[in-house]
Amino acid sequence: MTDRIFIGVAWPYANGPMHLGTLAGCLLPADIFARYHRLRGNQVLMVSGSDEHGTPITIKAEKEGVSPQVIVDRYHKQHTESLKKLGIVFENFTRTSTDFHKKIAQDMFLRLYEKGYVYPKKMEIFYCLTCKRFLPDRYVVGKCPRCDGNARGDQCDYCGKTMGLDELVDPRCSTCGEPPEIREALHLFFKLSHFEKQLDEWLSDKEFWKPNVLNFSRNWIKEGLQDRAISRDLEWGISIPLQGFTHQCIYVWFEAVIGYFSASQEWAYLRGEPERWKEWWMDTATAKHYYFLAKDNIPFHSIIWPAILMGYGNLQLPYDIPANEYLTLSGEQFSKSKGFGIWLPDILQRFNPDAIRYYLSINMPEKHDTDWSWKDFIAKTNNELVNTYGNFVHRVLVFAHKNFGVIPPLGDLESGDTEILEEIYKTVDTVASSIHQCHFKQGIKECMRLAQAGNKYFNDNAPWKLITDKPKRCQTVLHICLKILKALAILTTPYMPHQASQVWKMLGHGDSIGNYDWDEATRDVKKLQLPEPVVLFKKIEESSVGEDIKKEIFPHLDLQLAEITQVKKHPRSDSLYVLSIKLKKEKRKIVAGIKKWYSPEELVGKKAVVLTNIVPAVIKGITSHGMLIAAQGNRICALFTGEGKPGDHIFIQTLARNPQSSLELKDFQKLKMTTDKEGYILYKKQRLQTKKGYIYTDKKIPEGSRVI
Repeated sequence: MTDRIFIGVAWPYANGPMHLGTLAGCLLPADIFARYHRLRGNQVLMVSGSDEHGTPITIKAEKEGVSPQVIVDRYHKQHTESLKKLGIVFENFTRTSTDFHKKIAQDMFLRLYEKGYVYPKKMEIFYCLTCKRFLPDRYVVGKCPRCDGNARGDQCDYCGKTMGLDELVDPRCSTCGEPPEIREALHLFFKLSHFEKQLDEWLSDKEFWKPNVLNFSRNWIKEGLQDRAISRDLEWGISIPLQGFTHQCIYVWFEAVIGYFSASQEWAYLRGEPERWKEWWMDTATAKHYYFLAKDNIPFHSIIWPAILMGYGNLQLPYDIPANEYLTLSGEQFSKSKGFGIWLPDILQRFNPDAIRYYLSINMPEKHDTDWSWKDFIAKTNNELVNTYGNFVHRVLVFAHKNFGVIPPLGDLESGDTEILEEIYKTVDTVASSIHQCHFKQGIKECMRLAQAGNKYFNDNAPWKLITDKPKRCQTVLHICLKILKALAILTTPYMPHQASQVWKMLGHGDSIGNYDWDEATRDVKKLQLPEPVVLFKKIEESSVGEDIKKEIFPHLDLQLAEITQVKKHPRSDSLYVLSIKLKKEKRKIVAGIKKWYSPEELVGKKAVVLTNIVPAVIKGITSHGMLIAAQGNRICALFTGEGKPGDHIFIQTLARNPQSSLELKDFQKLKMTTDKEGYILYKKQRLQTKKGYIYTDKKIPEGSRVI
């Protein structure tokens, strides 16, 4: 009897491209797990989609001057394209803006309301007198009381501190910049406290969960569960189907998790089997639910979503929530809201998707945060995928194709043959156990260990000598090597599906590897014609992630954020300003030719991009100790960032910074930086950024405008 495996994958926000943190945190582990269970013959239903409601999307839409629908359409399309290139397969990857999801979410809301688990209550909220509206958290900005960093209504973007309304320092409306007042408003609350005992009992037998997930969840309950607001003052989202509250939307934290339920029903409906979803959600005997997510999403899946399901009644609760820790870059968490990350569309244009999948699998943040390193990515690709795995595959297939043309027969076995065959069987069991327990890093390590053993077996037996001295023995050795390759093709299918399919074809199979099951890894190879082999992986040159430092100018730049503290007219020019700027530990004066385009009031307090290591220049009698960077299109636009502190360095992901002590203007002018359609600054098709956000123009300017 086969199992039914439901896999829910945390929904990526449709407010920007997906980054490697999302891939490592939930998408890749879920796909590995799903592919393994499909090979085991289990019935898998893996669902997710683009999370298309909430303030991150409305804020981005307002910034671009378009409707939220334009934003979500753009990024949902991009999400699906990235998933396809990566080989991540869902039974249903949908979106929360569909009418289907809206109906299910509203139905679930009403059922909870009718059962008394949703109730009205007054609460205090920021209200903007100028914009004449209540302000959700992200529409309020200010300073953190702990670190003095930029913060939004409920959380600091720098130190992560959460805060109440009375804690935010100097709160302002993010739209108009005016200070808001605090008002009372009637909202709807989910009675989470009601489920505290039931959740505690449910968690009592979850000792097989990851310790961080279980401990985090139990601590939430130990501290006492508080009822949570379920409505929000937004126009973009799913309206509350209740008289007196139709002007409000269902809070995205509540609505998004319902997407697992609605996506399952939508999948069944699209198949023409509208009741099929019940096999996963109501058959508790054979169905298990797994949820893949990063650690910041744990309470929504281990506390809130189970409470919603308990309140609704008669639906399957999560079996396991194997949440991952964070993938970081230089110790910083990837973040769409901060504009910090390595973006999937960018990296997929330049590198083999299976190389990306392999590196994230072998470096997966299962127990602790792990750092993405370009140097390590290159090393692991070249040393492990190319020199070990790819080399073994290629040398075996080239030799077999050249000397036999078909898979040769198996003859008498020697002790070394028996040992390597036992190694195959052992590895198949170990990889299966590792993936089954969501220990994905261990599983791919075992695959690589078998490839290393195969290389050693090939070298030890030296078939290039046997082919003339002992041809029958040579056939046996090659047969066993090809059997190892067959096993590796099956074992690596969950991890590197593209190369696994290639190896399968090079073993002479005319059909898809997806037509076979996990046990095929231990079955003997058939006598098939061997086609001419191709190279699986190519070495990555250093230039692929950054030009040679001696030839590349960009790493020598010392681009920094600078706060403009004062603007004065140049005494000897009608087109120049003298700007006083503040860096991290120093203050400077620079001369900038932007008087025609900006008033002093538009510049003071802004964080602009300044080239700090350019040779000082005397401009009409005043020495400029740096150069303001701007873009030139239908006007001159200064470059700004909404996040970051004075002195923060500006960089692109694939080039290590190596600033010179001084740089000539002529060298800087050799660079070709331009704007993209959203106003962000590109160098070699990559966006300039700080650790906190992208660099952009403050005014609308044509795509492809030159940065000067």
